[in-house]
Amino acid sequence: MKKGSICKGSVEYVDFPGKGMVKLDEEYGTDIPALVKDVLPGQRVTVRIKKKKHDIYESMLISVDEKAPNEIEAPCPHFGTCGGCTYQNLSYPDQIKLKDSQMRRIFKDYLYCYEGTYESPVNEAYRNKMEFSFGDGCKGGELELGLHKKGSFYDILSVKECRIVDEDYRKILSETLGYFRGKECTYFHKITHEGFLRHLLVRKAVRTGEILICLVTSSDIPADTMCTEVSIIDDWKEAMMALDLKGRIAGVLHIINDSLSDVVKSDETRVLYGQDYFYEELMGLKFKISPFSFFQTNSLSAEIIYGTVREYIGDNLGDKADKTVFDLYSGTGTIAQMIAPVAGKVIGIEIVEEAVEAAKENAKLNGLDNCEFIAGDVLKKLDEITDRPDYIILDPPRDGVNPKTLRKIIDYGVDNIIYIACKPTSLARDLEIFTAYGYKPVRMRAVDQFPGTVHVEVVSLLQRMSNTLKKTITLDVDMEDYHRIKSEGR
Repeated sequence: MKKGSICKGSVEYVDFPGKGMVKLDEEYGTDIPALVKDVLPGQRVTVRIKKKKHDIYESMLISVDEKAPNEIEAPCPHFGTCGGCTYQNLSYPDQIKLKDSQMRRIFKDYLYCYEGTYESPVNEAYRNKMEFSFGDGCKGGELELGLHKKGSFYDILSVKECRIVDEDYRKILSETLGYFRGKECTYFHKITHEGFLRHLLVRKAVRTGEILICLVTSSDIPADTMCTEVSIIDDWKEAMMALDLKGRIAGVLHIINDSLSDVVKSDETRVLYGQDYFYEELMGLKFKISPFSFFQTNSLSAEIIYGTVREYIGDNLGDKADKTVFDLYSGTGTIAQMIAPVAGKVIGIEIVEEAVEAAKENAKLNGLDNCEFIAGDVLKKLDEITDRPDYIILDPPRDGVNPKTLRKIIDYGVDNIIYIACKPTSLARDLEIFTAYGYKPVRMRAVDQFPGTVHVEVVSLLQRMSNTLKKTITLDVDMEDYHRIKSEGR
């Protein structure tokens, strides 16, 4: 097939994360499948061939010619244009079936211990944090506030009917957009780095109902704006306070961010009302959360993940009084505090200093005196800690564990390791190294944290089978090279 060829075919299956495999019609004379995004199994599609790579034609979707037999009308009017969700045109049970089939293909060598994909307790209005962007829907268009359009770095879609957040979020978004459209304020341009409005950050606790509303702007208010910065921001705050919300506003903040990159961060935070934090409750513990604290985005589904970790660890600690648990990549220490009641000591390591301070504060809040939290890179801090772990819990970033860190973890020789992965393919890659060094997955469970999207989290319990290294990888192997080769699919 030549580059640019237009072909038709049927979607046979969809791999994680949303990689559809299309069997091209017989008339094209090839058994090589086409890889295309944003499709469902059973659809008939037209694609354009981009290039051939690893016996697959990487392709672009041109049209869906026939719907899948189980395809439904998406409940969100923004679906298809917004880049936030992928599977809203499937019923939730069918979403779970699709994600479960993807997990079974990824972990095909470990099906003996795979326990299936667990549903989120709620499949709409589940997010406890949203970052909305200011911009325009097209070049020169009027001000918009929402999410990026699918496939666009610049164009913004005002998602006033978004289904993954509750009504309070939608009211805050609509009122903020309407307010600033009437004030002739400019948004911050990604190319020119000029403009005022950047983001609207909203967080809401599921259990307490407390809400933080944060307006993120640059410090550069345009000279031709109708009002001064103070009156603009103060009047916006009053508009927020006047909203009829189901939750209770804990704080309204003005965050100034002059960074050139398109990230939500703070150079200065001004509290316009209330406080710069709120409280959430999970599994009997209380957590203080700031605008930038890491916290699982789906609180109710997070309880399934934490409950799974407790279940997996519960039968293996024995006499907890003398057992030490390492919680690596510990974030705000949520997992460490969930584990603390069944451990003698828990040591959490996290590179983000703000998260570590929040972890310490939350541990005090919950009366836990057997938790220690250390700020720094896991790779370096493991060399400085004198404690030896009896159990290790890993919750690494999406790309998985750094190969050098992985080797240090293996060298501890603990009998049990729990690996929590927000990117299943990273876990599958790292499992090859763990198994080569004598660790075997004995339990594995996927949890749907993000209904409507392609994402899935996986919790796996690994146990050391023996002290003898298998011959698959020798002691002098360059693990970094091995890691890279596996990630490239070789």
